[in-house]
Amino acid sequence: MTRPRLLDLFCGEGGAAMGYSRAGFDVLGVDTKAARLALYPFESVQGDALEYAMNHADGFDAIHASPPCTGYSRATAALPDRFTRYDRLIAATRDAISGLGVPYVIENVADARPELVNPVRLCWSMFHRPGSVLDTDGTPLRMERHRLFESNVALMLPGVCDHPADVQVAGAYGGARRDPWEAKHVRKGGYVPRSLDVLRALIGAPWMSQTGCFLSIPPSYTTWVGEAVMDVVTSKEGVAA
Repeated sequence: MTRPRLLDLFCGEGGAAMGYSRAGFDVLGVDTKAARLALYPFESVQGDALEYAMNHADGFDAIHASPPCTGYSRATAALPDRFTRYDRLIAATRDAISGLGVPYVIENVADARPELVNPVRLCWSMFHRPGSVLDTDGTPLRMERHRLFESNVALMLPGVCDHPADVQVAGAYGGARRDPWEAKHVRKGGYVPRSLDVLRALIGAPWMSQTGCFLSIPPSYTTWVGEAVMDVVTSKEGVAA
């Protein structure tokens, strides 16, 4: 039986794609970077995501897009020219895909909320037990990777955030501090594990590069989103106007 097809725009190394595949979709990714596509676990096309959406979206049953988040990220908030230095493509992405008559999802970071329409916020702890990933020294870890999802499909939250103070916070971000002793005893905060295997375990993506881990969403997020999208695709009920 042929599976429904999903177009994955700005696909990176396939964090979102893996979740949609697990939800039952055949996925095609589009990205400008050959190095990312070399690690992408599904069929892919190198090219401009929005151009591809506007010219080749026929035949797809759903669309996911993760426009570049740098211009919205807290990591660039202190830069006075960040709004002009970095692309801010959420509105352009919505214009390209929202009128195609199929379910769509636009994902981005928490600080992009003003540019998203009625997004839901997902957290790592909604899908993973805090402490379930161990650092190389045996320290139990948790993530606080919040991401927003706009969709023309109704998305009900799978639960609430669980951020226990007694479990060490760990992240996967470029340029962040990596000293666990300093994080725990001085800053009382999180750190980025030095081991790529630990970063991959936190994201749930054993094929990814370090940069891919820094930029991707965990596949668990889009497995859940994809199941809601799949319900609409298979029910033929249509999507919200």
